[in-house]
Amino acid sequence: MLTKGNGGRVLATYYTRQDCRHHVIPKPWRPLVVGNPLHSSGCYLCCGAHQIAVSPNTVRFHANWVGGDITGMTLGIVGMGRIGYKIAQRAKAFEMKILYHNRHRRPEEEKSVGASYCERLDDLLQQSDYVMLVVNLSPETEKLMGKHEFQMMKPSAMLINISRGLVVDQEALVEALETGQIKAAALDVTYPEPLPRDHPLLKMSNVVLAPHMGTATREITHF
Repeated sequence: MLTKGNGGRVLATYYTRQDCRHHVIPKPWRPLVVGNPLHSSGCYLCCGAHQIAVSPNTVRFHANWVGGDITGMTLGIVGMGRIGYKIAQRAKAFEMKILYHNRHRRPEEEKSVGASYCERLDDLLQQSDYVMLVVNLSPETEKLMGKHEFQMMKPSAMLINISRGLVVDQEALVEALETGQIKAAALDVTYPEPLPRDHPLLKMSNVVLAPHMGTATREITHF
């Protein structure tokens, strides 16, 4: 939205800093308030993915009808920036074991939440019950999660993506979900957005999808 007054012009957008670069907005201002609902939504998706259960009816309860507890589980955070650290703080409150993979080690934050640093992404993937993607989209992170990475994950593991859809190779994700390489996925982002109505992810019972609205709160819209 463009407004004009006193010779000045303001561009107001829901885009984050990286999106603004993509749309040729040279110096975007992103208030810290945007991060609050985003890292909270990541935790909600984590809980939602863990509670995925399938039952054909409510008369006979099959084993996969029952959810589980995230307390004591291992959360692997890929991208421990400001938002990733806030997620780690929330995970600590759930008494989760926290692993993180980042370009640079963050000793102070690591100590604060009791997190363990994984220099290799594969090490994080092999140990995590949840893998949460919180990285910026860049040439280095595009399709960061592909066939090899899903093969490294536990069959009981779940993927949560609150970063960008292109960080995940969606064809590889669909295959991993269909073949049982991973248990489930919770996605706030996809590519394209919205997904075509006939996309396989929309038909899967082990997928939770949100329409890229992790920052869509009353507090943000009225900021």
